[in-house]
Amino acid sequence: MRDWRVNRQEQSECSFVLRVCDSLSAFTPDEWGSLSRTDSKGKDYNPFISYNFLASLEESDCVSRKTGWLPQHLRLEDADGRLLGAAPCYLKSHSQGEYVFDHGWADAFERAGGSYYPKYQASVPFTPATGPRLLHDRSLRPEGIRQALAAGLRQLTEQRGVSSAHVTFLPEAELPALTDMGFLHRMDQQFHFINDGYGGYDDFLETLASRKRKALRKERREALGSGISIDWLTGRDLTEAVWDQFFAFYMDTGSRKWGRPYLNREFYSLVGERMANDILLVMAKRDGRYIAGAINFIGSDRLFGRHWGCIEDHPYLHFEVCYHQAIDFAISKGLKIVEAGAQGEHKLARGYVPVTTHSAHYIVHEGFRRAVEDYLTRERREIVRLNEALQDHTPFRKTEA
Repeated sequence: MRDWRVNRQEQSECSFVLRVCDSLSAFTPDEWGSLSRTDSKGKDYNPFISYNFLASLEESDCVSRKTGWLPQHLRLEDADGRLLGAAPCYLKSHSQGEYVFDHGWADAFERAGGSYYPKYQASVPFTPATGPRLLHDRSLRPEGIRQALAAGLRQLTEQRGVSSAHVTFLPEAELPALTDMGFLHRMDQQFHFINDGYGGYDDFLETLASRKRKALRKERREALGSGISIDWLTGRDLTEAVWDQFFAFYMDTGSRKWGRPYLNREFYSLVGERMANDILLVMAKRDGRYIAGAINFIGSDRLFGRHWGCIEDHPYLHFEVCYHQAIDFAISKGLKIVEAGAQGEHKLARGYVPVTTHSAHYIVHEGFRRAVEDYLTRERREIVRLNEALQDHTPFRKTEA
């Protein structure tokens, strides 16, 4: 670990120590659990920011120097060594597995003679889900801790000669601390299902236009044709044999879609052991064997859909396993939101609505920062226009103004 001194002005000068940690083991599970939204018993729990999830990524070597995700977590302490805040952070040698695409920036910067990599990435690897990035002790007010972490990340980027720092899929409430430190605001779009207190899937269908309602009923019937049934597996259901089957789906689809899947078999064993009650596998079965499945993580108020795979192709099965079943589960458990992952306007017709996501980017080179800022200003306007246009194409019944 290396220590950095971070100062902030708040009535009087306050000094913090920012430590850069090359492993999550620099924190104890209890320490990390004292931070916001990391405790599975908390009312605002986010499973991806939990100690168990992040540690499993490291211990399985899914994130490491070899994979281009070198842990460089930020640990903020007071003068007495008390943990005040933290940020999951990585030194990156590429832009893979982030879902906020900056390949164009890297190409432009390097064509101009610069070195875009390495860069800092404050995020949850391979996980396009919004969650806290500037974590604070739950007993403290967040504003000062966020400011100190933002200042520390900027200082670290400048002093270590890194091109840039990127904080992705962060809550909007964390933006001011970063933009005050010169980070640039970027917006993007996802599609989420909002549970409006439905008693069941049919209640949700009743809110749709008649034509859309009939189309979804037909789609679900056809998806479960050929004798296909669906199992929800969680907790003790998540045996090693089940993980073997799901991993085969993941590898088949991942190899065809991405070229090299990000996660390995050991990762699933680790999260299955440590987070079984936070995981839902939706598994499709035909002729006595599983043929497809999707993994979801369960937070305090939402279901996070991550990825899916299959070894047999059937019409609409992807939509059933990933989207319709997620809605069924969320309604049955009283969860407010289903986050169905990155991109995908096809989700709109299935009751998922456009939602804005946020990231923040600090570019050290002044000229390049101005160019990126100009691009992001135009991109934000386009995202706003697109969201407004898509709201007119949701499947819900139109109400009189």
